Formats: sequence, structure tokens, C-alpha cells
Amino acid sequence: MGNKKSGEKEVLYVQMFGGFSMTWEGVQIAGSSKTRESQFAYLMQLLLHYRKEGVSRGMLEEVLFEGREINNTYNALRSVIYNAKKKLEKAGLPDVLYIEQRKGNFYWTDKVEVLEDSARFEELFQLARRTEKTEEKLEYLLEACDCYSGEFLPQQIAVLWASREARRFQGMFFSCVEEAAGLLRKQKDFVRLYTLGIHASKVSPFADWEILTMEALGAMGHFEEARKLYNDTVELYTREQGVQPSGKLRELLEKLGEQMSHPCAVLDSIQTELLKERGEKAGGYLCVYPVFQGICQMVRRMMERGGQSVYLMLCTITDSRGRPMKEGALLEEMAGRLEQILCRCVRHGDCVCRYGRGQYLALLVNITRENCKIVQKRVNDQFIIGRQRIGIKYQVSDIFCPLD
Repeated sequence: MGNKKSGEKEVLYVQMFGGFSMTWEGVQIAGSSKTRESQFAYLMQLLLHYRKEGVSRGMLEEVLFEGREINNTYNALRSVIYNAKKKLEKAGLPDVLYIEQRKGNFYWTDKVEVLEDSARFEELFQLARRTEKTEEKLEYLLEACDCYSGEFLPQQIAVLWASREARRFQGMFFSCVEEAAGLLRKQKDFVRLYTLGIHASKVSPFADWEILTMEALGAMGHFEEARKLYNDTVELYTREQGVQPSGKLRELLEKLGEQMSHPCAVLDSIQTELLKERGEKAGGYLCVYPVFQGICQMVRRMMERGGQSVYLMLCTITDSRGRPMKEGALLEEMAGRLEQILCRCVRHGDCVCRYGRGQYLALLVNITRENCKIVQKRVNDQFIIGRQRIGIKYQVSDIFCPLD
């Protein structure tokens, strides 16, 4: 949404996706990130979003006063509306009756044109549903996806009307992305599929839209970029949400692996590339979960023949009461410490990965259960400092142990 150009009609630009803002003549009059949302903002959000339907007095009072005990809510509402009028006049809007009352409902005036991103998104969504022409449908879908720049009024997620609309718009966005992706696949337009995947992942994170980007990269032959994106996605999901990638993501990675081809090379150069490690080589081998999973499966097969024992150790950061910590900046700080300490305390041939928030897995090869306790003590000695009450809970299981 841009500024008004010479000769253009004056328009009030309203953003609802990704946050709330109102802009008039290039000047933002509501929604500054530096200020908390006010009754003025709550009033404008309702009136501007429900311009056609209007808003009942009861709904306005419920949202504006949040059940507070007010002797005369109607007078309080009139005061909020009066102050809103003064604020809009001061911002330079035309001197008109901005908020009209008709048959018990309150409406935004027709004399000030409004361009709202969520309304435009819904308009494009409906246009895409009505048209049967493939190219026209695709353009409407892609424009709608571009219009969706984030969750609807995320600061108001605890408010019933806003959370309901947020779910509705997100469902429409998901439909747009899926349908647009299907049409782009048929056209083999993987450049735009890549762009669509990047946008969808950004505005609706943790919804597996990285699948589209990986698919496009694979179709264009950029397999290494697709693999890197997968590893980055796994790391992000694990760090921020404490979850592992979906089955769809794993299936796509396996499919891409089958399609990967490399230029003809001699064994020496292939070996050099395969054994190349990034980052520090000292201590345990730190990797992302999918790599760790593959290593566990391979090591178990090898140990069945070699007769050596292999143990899997789960380390969980706990609070002062011994309960797993769930979230927060302190947990992230402690998790970073645990990662470094764990890599130092296991052997060079052992493997470490982050599993969830405040959790790490270690694959300990050719070791006894008693020696696993020595590793735990070594970690504790470095992790627990002074009177620190945050600790680590350990769970150990044998993957293969011929002696047990």
C-alpha cells in the first residue's frame, strides 16, 4: 500500500495482515510498533473491517471495555467515538461524520474510501473461485497470496472476533497456495513455484510450505540447495517449536535423493567431497536430526555384525523442580551451553543432535551402560555451575548391546 499520487483519490489504507496500521496521505495514524494498541485502534479495527455489515453496540462495548465495570457504557462508548473523531480530523481526514449509527449498528462512513488488505484478499479469493479460465484463476490466486502478508491482527489473537477471522483467512490462504501450486506444477513453472514457497513459508511459518520450495529446487536440478533448505528447516522447527519435520518433508527429501545426479568424477574427488566436514572437527559429530536418524540406523546394522554395544542417550534440561523446561530465552541459552558441553564430553566417533526444545540426543558407540554414567557426570560437572538449580535429566537406552 503506497502513498497517494497526484490526481489520485484520497484513500485510507488499512493493514490487518501481520499487524494493524492506518495510513492517510502517506502518514501512519495508527499501528505504530512503538506504541500499544489503544481503544482508538480497537474501534477502528472493528468498524473498518465490518464496513458493510456494521457493528452492534454490544460488540463494540465488549471489545472496548473488556467486561470492566462501567456505570454507563453508552456514555463511555460515545466518549471513545468522540475522541476518535478528533484524532481522525487531526490526521487530516475530511471533516465528515466518520462513524454513523443506523438501526442500532455503527458504520464507517461511505464518504472516506477505504482500501483494506484483508478485504482485497477475500475479493481476489472469490474471483479465483468464480473464474474457469486457468490463467486468470492462477493470476488471481497468486495476487491473493501476495496480499496475505501475515496472520490477521496477530496482537488480537485472544479476542474472539479477531481469532475467528484469523482462522478463516488462514484457511483461505492455505487453499490459495495449494491450488496455485497445483496449477504451477501442471505448467512446469517451477520458478514461480519456488517464489510461492518462499512467500508462504515466510508469512505462515511452521506449516510445511518449505515443501514447495524444495520441490521447485529439485525440479530445477538444484538438489544441494534443496537438501540445505531441508536441514535448515529441520533445525528451525526443532529450535523454535520442538517438533520434528513432517512425513511429507522426509518423503520429499528421499525422492530428491533418488533424483540427484552428479557429474562424472573419479573416486578420489568423490571421497574428498563425501568426507568434507563443516565447522569444528573436535569432539562429537554434531548434525541435524535426519542425518542423526540415518546414522543410528546404519550404526545399528554395523553393530549387529561387529558385536559392539551402542547406546542412545537423551539429555533434557530441567528447572529447579526437576521438570522439563518448555520455552524462554533462558532455555535457549542453556540449550546452547549443553550443545557445546555435550560435544566436548563425548568421544570423537560419537554423534550429537538437537531433538526438541532443551533436548539433545547422543549416540554413544562401543560403550557400556556404566560408562554412560561417566559421560553424564562429565557433562554435569561442566554444565552445573555454583548454585545453579537448572539441571539435566538423562535417559539411556541400548540400540544394540550383545552383553545385556
